[in-house]
Amino acid sequence: MGNTTKKLIKKLAESRPMQAFLEKPTPKWVVFIADLLIIAFCCAISIAFNLSHPSAGTDWVYTDTARWLTEFIIYGALAFGLGTSRYIIRLSAIEDIYRIVLLVFLASALLCGISGICYIFTGTPYLSIWSIIITAALVFALMLMMRLSVKYIYLATVGMSQKKKRIIVLGSAINSYFLASALKSEFEGRFDPVALLSLVDKKVDGTVNGIPVIPFDPDRVAEVFKYYKCDTLLFLSTQLELMRSGTADIFLRNNIHLLMLNQVEEFDVNAKQMPRLSSHVHDIHIEDLLGREPIRTENPILRSVIRKQTVLVTGAAGSIGSEIVRQLASFEAYEIVLLDQAETPMHDMQLELQEKFPGLKIQMVITDVANRDRLEQAFEKYRPRYVFHAAAYKHVPMMERNPQEAIITNVFGTKNVADLAVKYGVEKFVMISTDKAVNPTNVMGASKRIAEIYVQSLFYHLRNTSDSPSTRFITTRFGNVLGSNGSVIPLFRRQIEQGGPVTITHRDIIRYFMTIPEACSLVLEAGCMGSGGEIFIFDMGQPVKIWDLAVRMISLSGLRAGEDIQIIETGLRPGEKLFEELLNEREHTLATHHKKIMIARVRTYKYEDVLEHLERLHDALNHGSNHDVVAEMKHIVPEYKSKNSIWERIDTEISDDHEHDMQEINTDFSLDTVEK
Repeated sequence: MGNTTKKLIKKLAESRPMQAFLEKPTPKWVVFIADLLIIAFCCAISIAFNLSHPSAGTDWVYTDTARWLTEFIIYGALAFGLGTSRYIIRLSAIEDIYRIVLLVFLASALLCGISGICYIFTGTPYLSIWSIIITAALVFALMLMMRLSVKYIYLATVGMSQKKKRIIVLGSAINSYFLASALKSEFEGRFDPVALLSLVDKKVDGTVNGIPVIPFDPDRVAEVFKYYKCDTLLFLSTQLELMRSGTADIFLRNNIHLLMLNQVEEFDVNAKQMPRLSSHVHDIHIEDLLGREPIRTENPILRSVIRKQTVLVTGAAGSIGSEIVRQLASFEAYEIVLLDQAETPMHDMQLELQEKFPGLKIQMVITDVANRDRLEQAFEKYRPRYVFHAAAYKHVPMMERNPQEAIITNVFGTKNVADLAVKYGVEKFVMISTDKAVNPTNVMGASKRIAEIYVQSLFYHLRNTSDSPSTRFITTRFGNVLGSNGSVIPLFRRQIEQGGPVTITHRDIIRYFMTIPEACSLVLEAGCMGSGGEIFIFDMGQPVKIWDLAVRMISLSGLRAGEDIQIIETGLRPGEKLFEELLNEREHTLATHHKKIMIARVRTYKYEDVLEHLERLHDALNHGSNHDVVAEMKHIVPEYKSKNSIWERIDTEISDDHEHDMQEINTDFSLDTVEK
């Protein structure tokens, strides 16, 4: 093909009429008429070459015209019934072949049956066996050639009019092949699949519909992608578990960009408009590579418990609270009361709920959980049956500088909500706690541990003083949630987008992670199964090294850690520790019916003692300093030992006081011994 011809074809391909023609699939009726013309032509060829059986007498039924008409009607009717024109030619080669083979087989069988019947009654077959075979062969060959011609002319025209990104598709199974073919044929698509990467057979060598199939060799990944002049791998969401097992890291180490298609089911070859597979392809996120199978909760009891009930959610505009609200709405709660002090996020949440759940009754209460009077107005007005308490201050360094605010909200705010839940007959109160409450090293974690202690002691007090306590208090503990406000993931993303550096407090720091929907579904599950007084902890899988997390995120952005983006250690923040725990050394767990949820067997406190401690803590808030507040917190939670914090000096003071007290006891004992 000369350069002039290529230029003319390219100019034609780029013209608006041609693009409009290519964008829409060929109408079904056009394909059906083309099939009928092919069938008519094949039958006519049979007559022209005198392949039909000689006529028996002058009976019109046995004339060549009648035979032609019989073949034409049978083939045409079956073609219509089998839907050979139903599929988009450029995308459905395998389905087309199957339909054409079925058409030819059934038509030949019917014609053989008709010929056999005629032979039995007249002694003359209606059609010769060679006529049936040659007609079938011609129909199959020409219908298939027509479809392949349309497909390859379309691909050539599209290829000249568009520049697509070259990619390799992971896998050589039917789904991967189908995906590659669909993307290759997509009008105005973004991708040009140039190969299939086979993970099963390492010796495979061949092509599928013109797409080469190559074996996967971890040691030759960079070489293969360089040979095919591409730097991107596309895989299906069904292959995600394989990628989590370490395969993704092989590609990331070789600077291969990863893309994922979420739902191949969204591609419909029967669609009236050309499907846009490209729009369902997205960059793989770090949340997709948690290193474990996502936690799924499918408890039908949840819906029956929540359905038609009034539920109050504190902290409803936050990361956890808002997801709890969404899941409650999906369970068809009758009325959800959203309580938070953040005005703008509450407004955004209201708009989202009105759009997604138009029939849901939602009530917006702007207030602070520390404001007991305003809280009581909400309880008195809406009378919720269930309360999910997610309101809390959670940023460790911020609370380390503002311990009084941590106590006001996390401790006394929780006390306000819990006390009102009892007063207004709430059936279940579910508190959201944190793994930082275990052996706390910071103010935030210690404040959440005090809140745990209060709600648990309140439940046991009610149980001991009443035959049937009206409110069941349940606590849930879990670690970091990916993508929550202020978490490390959004911070790293922002730093990478700005060109670095990525800052990490310590190279050896590790954390447990789960996604926000996972955490909230487990909270709802635990709330459903809890009978009162439990502290539920979640199996969060293996902890993640934050340094490795940063390296992966940089690689997922198509960059190299240490070269394109630097990682800098900034030192541990006040109150931060290298690893988090879900249990302390004195706590044990009990299994539940859900393999990802366990019950922590923790130390219990007398309600009267807890109230006495809280009174002293309240006095420290009103009349003391931050020092007095933190000191009282350490008396309530003896395992609270500050790290990398100005409050470490209080631990020294307590230790000195304890040593002084022991010396006095020993002195008294010695004097008593001497006197005796």
